[in-house]
Formats: sequence, C-alpha cells, structure tokens
Amino acid sequence: MLHSVHEGLIVFDRDDETAAVVNDQARRLLELPDGPVRRADLPVSLRRLDATVIRDEMHVTAARVLVVNQDVVSWAGRRLGTVLTIRDHTELRDIMGELDSARGLAESLRAQAHEAANRLHAVITMVELGNVAGAVDFATAELRLSQALIDRLTDAVHEPVLVALLLGKVDRAIERGVELTVADDTALESVAPLTPQEMVTLVGNLVDNAVDAVAQDPDAWVEVTVRSEASALVVRVADSGPGMSEETFARAMERGYTTKAEHHGLGLALVWRLVNRYGGTLRAERSPESAVVVRIPVR
Repeated sequence: MLHSVHEGLIVFDRDDETAAVVNDQARRLLELPDGPVRRADLPVSLRRLDATVIRDEMHVTAARVLVVNQDVVSWAGRRLGTVLTIRDHTELRDIMGELDSARGLAESLRAQAHEAANRLHAVITMVELGNVAGAVDFATAELRLSQALIDRLTDAVHEPVLVALLLGKVDRAIERGVELTVADDTALESVAPLTPQEMVTLVGNLVDNAVDAVAQDPDAWVEVTVRSEASALVVRVADSGPGMSEETFARAMERGYTTKAEHHGLGLALVWRLVNRYGGTLRAERSPESAVVVRIPVR
C-alpha cells in the first residue's frame, strides 16, 4: 500500500541515519537505487535536515522541484524516528516560472510605458508654461538617449524578446532608484541552446535578484552582460551589493534564496536547475564587484 501512494515516503530510525521504510515514489523522485537508504544518500539539502518538524519546504534538485514535510515521531517522551514526505511540484513550478517570466516581461513593458508617460507629462507642462524651446530640447534629448540604447541593443542582441526584457528592466530599475546598465561587450547572435522563454527566465531572475538586493542602498547599480563566446553562452549580472558568501550561495542554489519580502525563495535555485539541465555552470564572484556568472556550453 505504501508503494501505491503518490507522495514519496521515507521513515528514518531513531538515529535519523538509516531509513526503515522507503516507498517506490520516494526512490523515483530522489533517484535512489534499490537497497538500503541512508540520510547521506539523499540530495544535499535533504541530508542537512535535522530532526525537526518541517512544513511545505521547497527543495530543488537537479531534475525536480519538491515540496518536503517532516514529522518527528515520539512515544512517552522518547523520539522513535522521523517521517519524511515528498511531493513533486516540478510541472507546477515550470508553469509558474513561465507565468512569472511573462509577468516580468509585462511589468518591464509597463515600466517603459510609465516612464514614457512621465516624460510626456513633463513636456506638456513645459509647453503650457510657455517654455516651448525647453520642451523641445527635453523631448529630443530623452528621445536620443532612449533611441541610442534601443539601437545599441537591437544591433548587439538578435533576440527581440530579450531586447524588450532588458529595455523594460532598465526602466523598472529606475523606478526603484537603481541604475541598470547593459555592458558594452554585450553581443548575442542566438540564445541557443536555450529557448527565448528560458533566456527570459534566466536573465529576468538574475536581474530581479540583483535589483532587489541593492534597491535600498545609496548609489545602487546593476550591470548586465550577455554574450556569445566560442563555446559558451555567458550571462553576467554584477551589482553594487556585498554579494553572497560561498556557503550562502551554495544553499541558495540548493533550496532557493531571495531578498523579496514574500520569501518565495526559488529564483536562484530555478536558475541553477535550468543551467544544470544544459550542463552549464553558475558561480558567484566577489571581486572586484559582486556578480553572478552563468556559462552554458554551446555544442
């Protein structure tokens, strides 16, 4: 009966090291071989769980997004063991990730429209005040700056969806008091092997994480680099923040990390899962500035 349930189930003995029960679904979700299972055989983040009660905690493995619950079994004040249940939320999270990417792109475009409206109102007010020459100068200067960025990005990045995302993120960052720039060495012929949607997910999550991390700081900035190299697709997002320690970064990739108030905690972990799917690397740099760098091999 335990092997027919949809949830993965693992029951650990009192020592919390050896599993007394492992059902088929748990073996499938965690890619465990037949035979005895020890805590050390589990994915890294699950190995680190101590014998405490856990409710609906998200864990990201190389292949899946899992919801984990853990209960401690006691009798007459003595701990008898722990029960771990695992649900597969991979498909749901993939759908939600696509929705988040679409929502992020829509939000970026909304920010562009908002900035355009602000500039238009400024021009109209200047005209109403009789400063027509000033209005013309302001409008043409703003147009030149915007068009220069648009022209540079469309020449350098041959993926319209990514161009739209970057332009929108620039305006969205301005709204939050962050200077977001696109590095001069940005150049991308194709997003392959990623799909455009995956590229939006990758870049959008990294940029949002960086902006969230520095938005409250004075003189906050974020710089994005996207380029094709001979054998790799490279995305680098640097910011003015202190960055994460190696331990924090490792935990972020395992179980998710975010500075957002909602504590969704899956942004960087989902990026890692996407990068891992293509055999790429994801690393943090802290010199000379903090940055997150993704490299995906192009075959």
